[in-house]
Amino acid sequence: MKHILFVTARKNNFTEFMDGLTREETVEIVTVVSSDEAIGSLSGPIPDLVIIDEEVDGISGLKIARDILMKNAMVNQVLVSSLSPEEFHEASEGLGIMVQLPPEPDAAQAKNVLGILKKMP
Repeated sequence: MKHILFVTARKNNFTEFMDGLTREETVEIVTVVSSDEAIGSLSGPIPDLVIIDEEVDGISGLKIARDILMKNAMVNQVLVSSLSPEEFHEASEGLGIMVQLPPEPDAAQAKNVLGILKKMP
């Protein structure tokens, strides 16, 4: 079973994506609505993947990703971002972000994320 931590206060905007995550795999998704909750949850068992919304509780997803990296550099992260691929690459360089997701990802993008996650050691 894959354990996914989803950091978002907009859970309803990700219904199709979350359905896609659970459709083909045994996945447990825990949703937290603040960066503090996300960082705090890393004190227990480490999730297989952390998905971070573009902004949560007034804090950019990129900052949350940096904070997670500082807490545990081995955490696999995916980030929602409306930046162009070039801007995203520049802004997220060094953070080890696996995938950039659009603001309202769909089931196909969920399947892509799971495929990448399967290839991770």
